[in-house]
Amino acid sequence: MEFRQFEAFLAVAEELHFGRAAEKLHMAQPALSRSIRLLERELGTELFERTTRKVRLTPSGEALLEPAKVINVHVDGVKRIARSAQQGEIGLVKVGFAGTTGYSIMSILAREVSREQPGISLALQPQMYSGEALSMLRDGEIDLGVISSAAPVGISTLLVRNETLVVAVPSDHALADKDEVGVGELRDQRFIAYPASHGSRVRDAMLSLCATAGFVPHVAQEAPDPYSMLALVGAGVGVAIVVGSSSHIQVDGVTYRPLVDTGMVLPIALAWRDSNPSLALRTVVALAKNAFPPVACD
Repeated sequence: MEFRQFEAFLAVAEELHFGRAAEKLHMAQPALSRSIRLLERELGTELFERTTRKVRLTPSGEALLEPAKVINVHVDGVKRIARSAQQGEIGLVKVGFAGTTGYSIMSILAREVSREQPGISLALQPQMYSGEALSMLRDGEIDLGVISSAAPVGISTLLVRNETLVVAVPSDHALADKDEVGVGELRDQRFIAYPASHGSRVRDAMLSLCATAGFVPHVAQEAPDPYSMLALVGAGVGVAIVVGSSSHIQVDGVTYRPLVDTGMVLPIALAWRDSNPSLALRTVVALAKNAFPPVACD
């Protein structure tokens, strides 16, 4: 039993004329008649009473009419889904991100996807820093990642933002009264940092800046996300070097101050594996190019 047989049955039931039904389906009348006979044989009952003057539904045909319409609607739905998937209009895109910038970028991207392609779902996987995101992109465990590291061969990127670095200090700290802070002034401070195992580019930048200033930072505590990190700063546990966009997060007891002469900018990009066959991913990347204004490469 084939879906086309139900389509043929509905056409004849609507027209009550084999010739007109065949024209409607763009097929030859003998082929249509064979399709109906096969359906009747498989169902074990006649669906139409045929005379030289007219065609009409039998009681069995009347009983099959509504179920056949339901089947036809479902078949049309399946066809639409298949076409939409082929055109990248539906699907699931797994996205890894972390940090303040990652949340900000995902907010913009999710809004754009929801507005332009509501058939595409974003499966968000937070607390995934650059190193881990690149590894999972290579392994095919995610489709899209927010990274701030150089991408290896086989990974394409879209630069969406350049981030500077600032220091977050407790509001009652002596450094909170300064207009700007030099990295060297943080020599004797306790630091809150992202875990070393997550491949955080911000942590790497912190270590590099401190090394250039001639000291190794004392990491008093690690935090898995920017909100936990800033909560610890507000509690007076230590200071933290964070991206500039973190200053939009207002946490009681936290003051942000610019870092002097770091000469460091973190490029933030969306990244994806070149060989990923997902058409939904390609659609999301195209939407991202519209959602984020061009950023100059420093």
